[in-house]
Amino acid sequence: MKDISSSKTFSHYPVMLKEVIDICDVKKGGLFIDCTYGAGGYTNTILSYPNTKVIALDRDPNIKSLAEKTKKNYKNRFFFHNSKFSELNKILSKKTEADCIIFDLGLSSLQLFDFKRGFSFNSKEEPDMRMGLNENSAKEVLNNLDAKTLSSIFKLLGEEKESSKISRNIVKERQKNPIKTIPDLIKIIKQSKRKNFKKKINLSTQVFQALRIFVNKEVTELIKGLISATQFLKKGGKIIVITFHSIEDKIVKFFFTNFSSNKSKTSRYYPENNNKETLFEIYRNKIIKPDYQEVEENNSSRSAKLRYAVRSKDNFIYPIDLEKKFFHYLELEGTIV
Repeated sequence: MKDISSSKTFSHYPVMLKEVIDICDVKKGGLFIDCTYGAGGYTNTILSYPNTKVIALDRDPNIKSLAEKTKKNYKNRFFFHNSKFSELNKILSKKTEADCIIFDLGLSSLQLFDFKRGFSFNSKEEPDMRMGLNENSAKEVLNNLDAKTLSSIFKLLGEEKESSKISRNIVKERQKNPIKTIPDLIKIIKQSKRKNFKKKINLSTQVFQALRIFVNKEVTELIKGLISATQFLKKGGKIIVITFHSIEDKIVKFFFTNFSSNKSKTSRYYPENNNKETLFEIYRNKIIKPDYQEVEENNSSRSAKLRYAVRSKDNFIYPIDLEKKFFHYLELEGTIV
């Protein structure tokens, strides 16, 4: 096995790599599914152990060249698909039984520091923000959706308190000239927001987050991805999810808690749940966070939260309550530009 530190590079640092490898228990070998290949940090570390096989996915077409390098090193043990993880059921055989499935959510450093893709505040390019395999860019969203919908996006997906004012000013400005660049958007946001000198984050953070989530339908992808992944997890297999904002974490927490064998009743007055079938074994609601040293080395990991659950012995049941719980997000992301 190679040294784990060699999987960490300046351009991309796999978050909580040691923790993920320990949870996966890769020494035993087996089949692992990396739903967010990125620069291949998790995948290459797993493959450095004998008797391991990895099926990796990434929606970003720019990742293909990196995946080809891994393929050269591990010809018969590595398989890559340029696909969204919501499409796992189209990629995997129905007989697939994975020992561990990994989701490292959010934006990768490779995407953020490619200024042409318009994810960064420092970019002078168009506000694109597409991760891959999607049609509409943030530029199209900003120049086509009405103020009410834009406000809903900023408020619901970015938790932006001044969403209404920002959205109204976007519509007002684009009537004069279309919003073409990142600086155009940042100027409108700054003019719309009250100054808060106590806040350390960039004024545009929440709007940028909301736009990125909406453009890439990240909530829809996550919910569909979790459901698909659970179908291909062997009994006793583990599903690991690393989240970077509260919406993602709420979804993962609800999924693991609500479909585990120790799910509590929503009220003591409600009858016992007679449906004994579950998706996961006892879930302890434990969050793992990066240690001090990792945050020092990679500041972007500071907001990361890792949760994992173990597949129960019961047959798969479709978790319809997951879709019901977060329907308002799914409905918003279904808005047509």
